[in-house]
Amino acid sequence: MPAEMRLFPCLKDNYGVLLHDPETGATASIDAPEAAPVEKALRETGWRLTDILVTHHHGDHTAGIDELKRRHGCRVTAPVREASRIPGVDATVGDGDTIKIGQLEGRVLDTPGHTRGHISYHFKGARAAFVGDTLFSVGCGRLLEGDAAMMWDSLLKLRALPDDTRIYCGHEYTASNVRFALSIEPQNAALKARAEEVEKQAAAGRPTIPTTIGAEKSFNPFLRADDPQVAAAIGMAGAAAPAVFGEIRKRKDNF
Repeated sequence: MPAEMRLFPCLKDNYGVLLHDPETGATASIDAPEAAPVEKALRETGWRLTDILVTHHHGDHTAGIDELKRRHGCRVTAPVREASRIPGVDATVGDGDTIKIGQLEGRVLDTPGHTRGHISYHFKGARAAFVGDTLFSVGCGRLLEGDAAMMWDSLLKLRALPDDTRIYCGHEYTASNVRFALSIEPQNAALKARAEEVEKQAAAGRPTIPTTIGAEKSFNPFLRADDPQVAAAIGMAGAAAPAVFGEIRKRKDNF
């Protein structure tokens, strides 16, 4: 039976996601921004919370862990390099490790840059990756603890996933990201189409995620820093991709 997902808003602009294995009944919350929306999603689905998979230590991804663990006795899995900064950790994982939610098998990817120990979870069979604050639709996370070269390497790992991989990120930032991306590649046809799609989704009150790796490769400037057209567009023709990426990230920070 295929994996099931439930996406829901948390806090101001965070997203929560439940990953459910219908064969065993196991359910994981990807991060826990706050407990109440997770509980609401569990009630609506009738699912039982067995796990929390943490991407990084920031409070807007971990604040609900203690309460959820008290209520459900769920297992908390966290990045090994950030476990000391995350409450209630039962197991730690790092790059290449395998995790299981019931019969659903996932692989851990080290994706530092936003934080130094940030990880992502790729469930190949479910065609889904849970990427926290590393990759957003038409954007990427701020470099709060890492540098441009570190984040570029992380984005390359995600870009290498199959094109049909659905990307679940931690925040709803797409409209702002689209406006910035158009300042870099105003003639990108795929980006202009994405802008129209996002406008319709926003007007209908629908989320703009999940997106897919294949789609993001066509219009996300942060995944396209090694494209000569992108480098030329910001006056850095011939520059190394990490440097181009760093300049794009700096411009977004000041946009």
